[in-house]
Amino acid sequence: MQNTMNTENNAPNAAEERPLNFIEQIIEEDIRNGKNGGKVYTRFPPEPNGYLHIGHAKSICLNFGLAEKYHGKCNLRFDDTNPTKEETEYVESIMEDVRWLGFEWEGEPRYTSDYFDQLYEWAEMLIRKGKAYVDDQPAAVIAAQRGTPTQPGIESPYRNRTPEENLRLFREMREGKYKDGEKVLRAKIDMSSPNMHMRDPVMYRILHQPHHRTGDKWCIYPMYDFAHGQSDYIEGITHSICTLEFEVHRPLYDWFLDQIVEGDYRPRQIEFARLNLSYTVMSKRKLLELVEKKFVSGWDDPRMPTISGLRRRGYTPESIRNFADRVGVAKRDNVIDVALLEHSVREDLNKRALRYMVVLNPLKVVITNYPEGKTEMVETVNNPEDPAAGTRQMPFGREIYIERDDFMEDPPRKFFRLAPGREVRLKSAYIIKCEEVVKDEQGNITELRCTYDPTTRSGSGSQRKVKGTLHWVSVPQALDVEVRLYDRLFNDPDPAGHKDRDFKEFLNPDSLKVLHHCKAEPALAGAKVGDHYQFQRIGYFTVDPDTTPGHLVFNRTVPLRDTWAKIAGKQQGK
Repeated sequence: MQNTMNTENNAPNAAEERPLNFIEQIIEEDIRNGKNGGKVYTRFPPEPNGYLHIGHAKSICLNFGLAEKYHGKCNLRFDDTNPTKEETEYVESIMEDVRWLGFEWEGEPRYTSDYFDQLYEWAEMLIRKGKAYVDDQPAAVIAAQRGTPTQPGIESPYRNRTPEENLRLFREMREGKYKDGEKVLRAKIDMSSPNMHMRDPVMYRILHQPHHRTGDKWCIYPMYDFAHGQSDYIEGITHSICTLEFEVHRPLYDWFLDQIVEGDYRPRQIEFARLNLSYTVMSKRKLLELVEKKFVSGWDDPRMPTISGLRRRGYTPESIRNFADRVGVAKRDNVIDVALLEHSVREDLNKRALRYMVVLNPLKVVITNYPEGKTEMVETVNNPEDPAAGTRQMPFGREIYIERDDFMEDPPRKFFRLAPGREVRLKSAYIIKCEEVVKDEQGNITELRCTYDPTTRSGSGSQRKVKGTLHWVSVPQALDVEVRLYDRLFNDPDPAGHKDRDFKEFLNPDSLKVLHHCKAEPALAGAKVGDHYQFQRIGYFTVDPDTTPGHLVFNRTVPLRDTWAKIAGKQQGK
């Protein structure tokens, strides 16, 4: 964060009512004890091997939020230690996502590759101290020799090479004299340690692969576990916030630092539970598979849990930050219902989205007693939740469109929409009554003929009441628009949790429906990419980047209500 450090004012606002989470309790204790001079310095350290998803958004909000709350700083650091999977495209997308969420990192972005020279020097230091050695065994053999959590590992036959020999071999590895996988550098710790990560872990491997930043300078690359803790140390990070799977790595990070640096300062690693969402997969590998095999249109497909996908679908940064705050910070893994995320965006868009009328499946209505050729303007409210949003005028005439689903010839008892002989109110306009149903030769309904009561115009003071209110669009002024109805990508709450089945088997075949020639009121002609709207009685929508002049494309962000809760209830016999 671009905040000036103020160690005398690191306490949070006393008026804040939310109780402190366990990470905040740790930080406040450190501040009281004067640890690190009372400073708070965090970082968000993504690997640039894919697009960020909603789980990363929680981590972003946490790391940057803690720095902001305690008047500290937060770095953006790319842990770019694997050139075979990393691309500049991912780096740029990550920076865009962080900024879109409303955060700015301290100074320029950092990269672990910035520290490759220092890491290499430390590796040679460990070799000279007899704490690291070059192993010639294949990766599969090394893995097999690690043992099990209940059985000690087997020491490598190369473990007792002299420091001089190890140093020579390591330098030859750097010079490119060996093939990929031919040798590795391992830390010399304890092959009988109960912590498997302490059993002589690999520090460097050979990869004859150009790096997206360092080019061909290196053909050996540090492993994540060797680079991560030292990068935090180099940057002066005070609180290294990680997800729970890294808890068992912490002793290794501490061991490396204890061998190579002096003094009391160490980054304090604190682990929290990662975000798991129902009806979602959060694995970059699985998300990449969906992209590469074209089950989705790309990383920013609105059905994807990526930040770019959520942004394109119409989620707002405020809704995601509010969701992250609601979820909170836990010490144990759990699964959050995706409905909570959807609720957060509904809650936010309800305050900001203007209400417009769009008919998805149009059915023509002719009001037979309305004067031919006449058009009048009726006033409608832009957003009842925001009086400052004001009102607008929309055209009304003899011919209008209504939703085809809003009419039934033989309706059930509690159907309060239009039917033969029944009345409904047209929102912001008049009460109409269905007098006649027109059909084609195949028996399909093509048109309704209705009459209207001219004394019932909205705002006229009429006391007449009807149970149903419909949205509508005037035929002559209607815009043709394309509407994409996005839904959940999976129809199973835990698509990746079935060990004997492929997660792709649970893809929802109805996750996208494209509707052409929907009818929108003319005021939407000025809609711009990214604008948010509530389509009356339908849901929240945003303008998609595929929009071109004369061709508006809208994405459904979320329906007005959680329809999946009803489906789940029926499936459970409720």
